[in-house]
Amino acid sequence: MTFLLETIRLGLANLSRHKLRSVLTALGIILGVAAVIAMVSIGEGAKRRALEQLERLGARNIILRSQRPPETQNPSGGQRTSFVSRHGLERLDVRLLQESIPNAEAIVPLKEVGGQVIKDELRRTSQAYGTTPEMLRVANLRIDRGRYLSEADLDQREPVAVIGAELAKVMFPFDDPIDQTIRIDAKPMRIIGVLAPVGLSGGAGAALVGRDLNFDLHIPITTAVEVFGDMVMRRTSGSFQGQAVQVSEVYIVAPERDQVMTYAALAQRVIETRHPGMIDVSMVVPYELLENAKKTAVTYGAILSAIAAISLLVGGIGIMNIMLASVTERTREIGIRRALGATRKHIVWQFLVETGVLSSAGGLIGVGLGIATSLLLGWGVALLPHAPLIGHFVPSDADLPTSITLWSILLAFLVAAATGLIFGIYPALQAARQDPIVALRHD
Repeated sequence: MTFLLETIRLGLANLSRHKLRSVLTALGIILGVAAVIAMVSIGEGAKRRALEQLERLGARNIILRSQRPPETQNPSGGQRTSFVSRHGLERLDVRLLQESIPNAEAIVPLKEVGGQVIKDELRRTSQAYGTTPEMLRVANLRIDRGRYLSEADLDQREPVAVIGAELAKVMFPFDDPIDQTIRIDAKPMRIIGVLAPVGLSGGAGAALVGRDLNFDLHIPITTAVEVFGDMVMRRTSGSFQGQAVQVSEVYIVAPERDQVMTYAALAQRVIETRHPGMIDVSMVVPYELLENAKKTAVTYGAILSAIAAISLLVGGIGIMNIMLASVTERTREIGIRRALGATRKHIVWQFLVETGVLSSAGGLIGVGLGIATSLLLGWGVALLPHAPLIGHFVPSDADLPTSITLWSILLAFLVAAATGLIFGIYPALQAARQDPIVALRHD
């Protein structure tokens, strides 16, 4: 114990005599550890954000969506500017799915209606859908005010609507929308509820859904069929397009996560019997995308960690270079210690203590710097849109989610400490191999 304490005392004393050199030597380790923690936190934050968006679609959901088949040309060879396209899912498809997948937890249809949503002089391209009360649970939606659609609304074909959070802000910026009237084309609907904001307005979620759910408007599907029929007309400059689509989307909910792919394959077989090749129907399976996203995130995190680990390697090489220079500088000191009875083991331990202290202290400082950097990045990027000069060039919803993980902190610190010791072994052995007589003669 006395030997160990004396060795540690000598190592610390030598480091304290060269404070600036010690700090510069540890700088590579400090930056390396900080880079590992910061980059892993950025990768983990991005992964969690993507997974959250996919989870909101429902990890047990299977989404079938009507899509326009490839455009056809008119007989004269030119592209038609006014036409009606009949395609996509039909009510018969929904009945076949219900009969073929009786154990599904829910099968919920959506029917797109109307060309515009209108409130006084305000108009927006319609994102109105007829659906059933189960849609609230299946799509992981929440009610902010009022209530959602009920079975009574479906049975009585009530002209009622539930609107998204952003649609409520746009159409009713100063009023409570509940019990107000909103029109889908010329058809008035009484608002009975407002949905809570949905975090799918950007990123993976919006790409999968194909729209911002915060602008959706839901009415009873029975009302949609009776009032609007199957034709949806959309006008653009100088032309119009019509779609005769009976069912726009169908949500199928599997009882368990591990059954999702089985149910998806079954649903695909059912649909392909009436839609060969599924050229007018697409399928989205969030669970499959979720698993792929996790695998991609693991690979992405490993690459980021490997890149950051290069800084640790550089830091270790820096420690070895400085310690080799220190061996040359302290040759006479080593000779004196050997002459006074110190063994080679004593010399090796003294140098290993110095490199161990440098790498461990650098690792601890790097951990603090890495955590601080991760927190500042998450906080600072959100402030960039409001910053002078550069604020205009940054998107208003800019953010950089970060997530600090315990494993990255422990791994970075342990690797830093190990790197210092490993790269300190060679200089320590070089010092221990010095011939005492030759060392004493060294100036």
